[in-house]
Amino acid sequence: MTVKIFDTPQVQDFLKTVAGLDQVGGSERAKQIVHRLLSDLYRLIDDFDVTPEEFWSAVSLMNELGKETQFGLLSPGLGFDHYLDMRLDAADAEAQRTGGTPRTIEGPLYVAGAPEAEGHARMDDGSDTASEVMWLTGQVRDTQGNPIPGAQVEIWHADAKGGYSFFDPTQSEYHLRRTILADADGRYSARSIIPSGYGVPKGSPTDQVLAALGRHGQRPAHIHFFISAPGHRHLTTQINLGGDPYTWDDFAFATREELVVNGRRIEDPAEADRRGLEGPFTEVVFDVELVATDAPELQIRHARPRALEDAAD
Repeated sequence: MTVKIFDTPQVQDFLKTVAGLDQVGGSERAKQIVHRLLSDLYRLIDDFDVTPEEFWSAVSLMNELGKETQFGLLSPGLGFDHYLDMRLDAADAEAQRTGGTPRTIEGPLYVAGAPEAEGHARMDDGSDTASEVMWLTGQVRDTQGNPIPGAQVEIWHADAKGGYSFFDPTQSEYHLRRTILADADGRYSARSIIPSGYGVPKGSPTDQVLAALGRHGQRPAHIHFFISAPGHRHLTTQINLGGDPYTWDDFAFATREELVVNGRRIEDPAEADRRGLEGPFTEVVFDVELVATDAPELQIRHARPRALEDAAD
């Protein structure tokens, strides 16, 4: 079909009506955004001659994404999360805000209310005896190298099968999730297990979208962080563990060179005993640099729906 109707007065008037631009009530910002979104989609239908079969197949797929609650999984896969970070990086550059550990995407699997600990925490519940023990440690400093005592370090990561507690009902509550308050030297440490990377569920709506693009849905082994302290900019970031086959091929586009950390395997029995461990373990060191700011809105994480956050607050 070679018919093009998008630029006709009838369609342009119709778009204004659909977006509510001729109505008094509602949100003007919502109207403008919806008008732009619909305009782009209507034009796309014209330009690519989208058939009714293709359109309704897409609607069905979106229904499945919603039913499986996978929009939050597909979002990073389509680059939205990374694009928002790119915009924040550009805003920082424009405002001449420099320094600090780089941000990267949050992902959809944070859960509020994790148990708090002073200085050190054990994150795993001891049920996985086959996985390598991980000793995660680091120091939170400002951009001048001074330690930040009491900095709040929230950590969450997957288990050895790539699943996250709360979303995986086989795991105990807050398994592999902790909030650690750094000690007087800004240091934190945690005993846990080496996480696994994971892939989107095979045959799932997200997998179908990625397959249509010729892409995989694999993530490397990684560890998520929220790090905050009064008078400093809140940091949302994650580290990718070096050596994973998907470290540099992350479907969620979260890898940044400064955030790739190589673990160090320690087999010295005396060193293991000093940390209360019974055998070899892998030490992962992640030091963090926070940027000072007087702006209250930059000291907290941005508002978005998160599991149990309303209850925790």
